[in-house]
Amino acid sequence: MFTDYPDLPDWPYRVPFDGSFRVDDFDHDPPKNAPGEEECEAELADTLVELAELQRRFYATDRHALLLVFQAMDAAGKDGTIRAVLRGIDPAGCVVHSFKKPSAEELDHDFLWRTASRLPERGRIGVFNRSYYEEVLVVRVHPELLESQRLPEPTDQAVWDHRLESIRDHEKHLARNGTLILKFFLNVSRSKQRKRFLKRIDEPAKNWKFAAGDVRERGYWDEYQSAYQEALSSTSTAWAPWYAIPADEKSFMRLSVARIVTETLRRLDPRNPTLSDEERREMLSLRERLVDEAE
Repeated sequence: MFTDYPDLPDWPYRVPFDGSFRVDDFDHDPPKNAPGEEECEAELADTLVELAELQRRFYATDRHALLLVFQAMDAAGKDGTIRAVLRGIDPAGCVVHSFKKPSAEELDHDFLWRTASRLPERGRIGVFNRSYYEEVLVVRVHPELLESQRLPEPTDQAVWDHRLESIRDHEKHLARNGTLILKFFLNVSRSKQRKRFLKRIDEPAKNWKFAAGDVRERGYWDEYQSAYQEALSSTSTAWAPWYAIPADEKSFMRLSVARIVTETLRRLDPRNPTLSDEERREMLSLRERLVDEAE
């Protein structure tokens, strides 16, 4: 459908494009034959070496942008996964944006405005830690938040249908103009979230991560799962696929994300630009000048 758009990897965790996604059908734990923690870390290190080289060529080619979207329940491991997967990437070719509570200025614009201005340039990898999907997740679970947005349309079921349609259109527009989009739902279980919250309380070094509001939001677990199910089933497409990654084992989760990003860039097959004959003659002429300076 889109020029130069790669055939994206059909991993087991890719959300179907036909609207059949059911959150309960996707696992929280790695498969039984998955590598152990040490094996995952070793393979991740090797994968990141290849990813760094692909990113260097991707940056040099300057033809596409890559947008990575991360959404998850609290304590699923978004921050750690982003750090782990991008630790070997040239900082000049990558930027991470974390989206918190909207500001008054942002609320005075449409819900896509604040993220649209932070989209990656061609040649860059952009990471959204949370994103415009918050508007069909958090706001859907807490519809009273719509009051501060002063929408001209009714705030009933139609608003969610309209927003999901806008998201699909927005992502199609980005893809048509050269942005590759990969979206990751880090699928943590409720029991594992509980354990991670307790760890944040019990270990002083992790106290800073704990927020009372996270525990309150845990009380809306079922509502969030329902919101995620509809959002993912409605917006997983060939040009902007969702991947529901098992998140109860962090090493496997990080490796899975790295594999998908690396394979996507590998299929894109970015190449270093080649110089025209005129450009090469000019470069060689300048080389001679530099050599003469030394003499």
